[in-house]
Amino acid sequence: MRLEAITWDRLGDSIAERLLDLEPADGSPWLRVAVDGAPAARPGDLAGRVAEALRPRGRSALVIGTEGYLRAASLRFEYGRQDVDTYYDGWFDTGALWREVFGPLEPGGDGRVLPDLLDPVTDRATRTPYVRLPPGGVLLLHGPLLLRHWFPFDLSVHLRLSPAALRRRTPEDEHWTLPAFERYENETDPGEAADLLVRADDPRHPAWNG
Repeated sequence: MRLEAITWDRLGDSIAERLLDLEPADGSPWLRVAVDGAPAARPGDLAGRVAEALRPRGRSALVIGTEGYLRAASLRFEYGRQDVDTYYDGWFDTGALWREVFGPLEPGGDGRVLPDLLDPVTDRATRTPYVRLPPGGVLLLHGPLLLRHWFPFDLSVHLRLSPAALRRRTPEDEHWTLPAFERYENETDPGEAADLLVRADDPRHPAWNG
């Protein structure tokens, strides 16, 4: 696959421009966008850039990170604090994401979305108020392993790190998660599954297939 060098600012602008002409696949009034990538790839940064680029173009945007939808610690750590299978299959509360984020943005939904559910530090409910995304608004959900859950994304972006770059940029105390990303590559092939692929091995010089 041929990739073109681009800056992060231009990337945010280019994705925003693409979204202006995109229609929701299910006929709902809202677009749902995935910015998929390991924490080391900093997918939240790109989601934020796209949101900033959309607003002066007259489109509301809501950025949500899956770190606000972790399952309770008692469930995440049931088999130990470094269980790879739990990280892959049970770390994030996908049921709550369907209920509190995607459900309200379905056709006939009210657009009333909960930005986060659980504080990962205190392991308690955040009590964040609901936010109403107006018709025509864009949800930007960022986090790891997003493309294996059948979420109804209208556009998906995958930030790819080579295994060496992923290891280098992941804090050592999180290296235990690396086998989960290897499994994700083997089972989901997110670079092929995503609509847009961004190579981010060198954070100063991204490249994409747009």
